[in-house]
Amino acid sequence: MNHRLSVIMVTLNAGELLRKSLESISSIADEIIVVDAGSTDGTLMILKEIGVKLIKTNVNHLGRNKAKALAKATGDLVLALDSDEVASALLVRHIRLIKKRKIIADGYIIPFRNHFLGKRLRYGGENYAMLRMGRGEKLKIKQTAVHESLLVDSRNIIKLSSPILHYSYRSLRQTFKKFTEYSIWEANEKFKASEKSSLKKIFLYPVHMFWARFINDKGYRDGLFRIPLDIGFAYMEFLTYTTLAIKNRGL
Repeated sequence: MNHRLSVIMVTLNAGELLRKSLESISSIADEIIVVDAGSTDGTLMILKEIGVKLIKTNVNHLGRNKAKALAKATGDLVLALDSDEVASALLVRHIRLIKKRKIIADGYIIPFRNHFLGKRLRYGGENYAMLRMGRGEKLKIKQTAVHESLLVDSRNIIKLSSPILHYSYRSLRQTFKKFTEYSIWEANEKFKASEKSSLKKIFLYPVHMFWARFINDKGYRDGLFRIPLDIGFAYMEFLTYTTLAIKNRGL
């Protein structure tokens, strides 16, 4: 008997790429569980058309909402997919084979192919892999507001070669809007952890961020088109520590 696959996702005004994301795994998913945090665009209509198991919430917290989705998953295999991610055809074939196996790993690390303005990135911190699938009974969610992640209590982990296609940076406006939101979230987390800002963090950390991504990690090999992206990461550092400084002063 094949293993059952649950796909879990969190959405908030994700209509731009949502249909493509869900359709990429529809042929292998036995159930799709989506926690929506109050979308006001076409997201809910798409979710209804696809026929997912929908959970609505007023809480906009990626980690907590993904944990809610995981708690409702009934498959013995669980794949976590974001609404701006698309399972490659090769990954779909690979997962189909995994579902047919009698013995499976407890966790699967999947490589990412990231894109900026429709072009693939290969350098500058954009070539990585993450734990994104595993046995449901072994998985947990690191419940952070930003950069939540899947955790597995096991060393029986396999790294796959087939990728997830990630379209996180689709336009300059969308990219900088995302960085602004992340900066505020990061500043709040640092404030809760009693971290202090400083002039060094506000002005030198952004320069270091750009240099690390574009020069040290050879982002320049992708081409000059990615300069706005690395400036965006520098902007995120600047805004994070500026916001933290304001919060430190109680303003």
